[in-house]
This record gives sequence, structure tokens and C-alpha cells, in this order.
Amino acid sequence: MTFAIVFGTALALLQNGLMVGAILLSLGLIGILSRRNLIVMFLSAELMLQGISVSLVAWSRYHGDFGGHVLVVFVLSVAACEAAIALVFVLQAFTRTGRLDSTAWQTLREATIDRSIDHEIPSLNASLPNFPRLTPAGRSPTPDDQAATQRDHI
Repeated sequence: MTFAIVFGTALALLQNGLMVGAILLSLGLIGILSRRNLIVMFLSAELMLQGISVSLVAWSRYHGDFGGHVLVVFVLSVAACEAAIALVFVLQAFTRTGRLDSTAWQTLREATIDRSIDHEIPSLNASLPNFPRLTPAGRSPTPDDQAATQRDHI
């Protein structure tokens, strides 16, 4: 009886840890894909690393060994080194361009590499296609005289 309670508790802790890790990873991915600010993108990448670390610790605790914990310590040390290097790159891009937009990395490329160009958002004055619209709720549709003369089935 106690084995079932302990196993159920361990499984619940694993599920909670994996859920928190997945949420952190998802938030970081959304932050990287939706923002162009270099600092926010960098923090989103760190958030993704923390989500993976939470998942590793949850699996390590579930299996009863310290392998995941040790791997998380290495991930955190590599993330700290990466943070220092990324901060230098972000500051270098800011001093050259005066802004923190991700397109500032264009100026740090080699002279032989072509620039990648972002496509502009179309202006609001562009004509929108005329799609058919449904009848608003509460109104009767206009009757179709042709539909009344045709059969529904043969």
C-alpha cells in the first residue's frame, strides 16, 4: 500500500515538473519568435534553457539518481558563459547602430556576405480581397429563387 502512495506521489511530482518545464520552454520559444529586441530574445533563450533544466531535474528525481542534477549544473555554467559572451555581442551591436533591434546584426557581417532583407508589412491602404460574408445572426437570408426550383435529391 505504501509503495502505491509513494509511486503515485513521485509520478505526480514528475508530471508537475515536466509541465512547468514545458511551459517555460514554450514561453521562451514564443519570446524568441515574436520579438526583435536582442535582450528580450536573449532572455527568452535563457528561459528555454531553464525549462529544460527543470525537466532534467524532474526526471532525475523520478529515477532516484543525481545524473540530471549534475547535467543541470553543467548547463547553468555553460549558460553563464554564454550570457557573458552574448552581452558583449549585444553591446557591440548597440554601440554600432544605437538600437537593440535584431537587424542590427546586419552590420556585424563580413563584407562578402549579402544582407538579408526583411519584407515590409503591407500598408493599410492596400485593397483587401472581397470575401463572401455570412448572414449576421438574427437576420433571415435573402431567398434564392433558383434554389426553390431545384431538387435536393434524385
